[in-house]
Amino acid sequence: MLFETDAERDERFMLMALDEAAAAAEEGEVPVGAVVVCNGRVIARTHNLTERLHDVTAHAEMQAITAAADNLNGKYLTDCTIYVTLEPCPMCAAALKWAQIGRVVYGASDPKRGYRAAFARPETAFHPKTVVDNGLLADECLEIVQSFFRRRR
Repeated sequence: MLFETDAERDERFMLMALDEAAAAAEEGEVPVGAVVVCNGRVIARTHNLTERLHDVTAHAEMQAITAAADNLNGKYLTDCTIYVTLEPCPMCAAALKWAQIGRVVYGASDPKRGYRAAFARPETAFHPKTVVDNGLLADECLEIVQSFFRRRR
């Protein structure tokens, strides 16, 4: 796109994360997707793999951090943005803090298991320089999770 606005760019990348969430749902995973972008280029696209890997830590964000760090050949993601469909849990928020991610953009809030519910001071969950934006395509992000659990009941 020649003249894409910041909002249009963010939406495009969140739609990619939603595609990852849909892939997770098809595999029987909780449908959370993540995309990491660095300097306008996608460097990681992942989704939850906890069932496939039999690993409770194999959340979309954890997979994305690993893939992005490998792509950049370094452990810090200061120039990167992660787009994730659901508010990161405390584990993922801590990992993103250690990775010093530059920006976190998430869609749906998770009032029961998200980092904001777990931390007494949620503003300290991420690195002090990390910018956090939420609510992008929140309805779509919430619907994919809710419909997944409705089908499982």
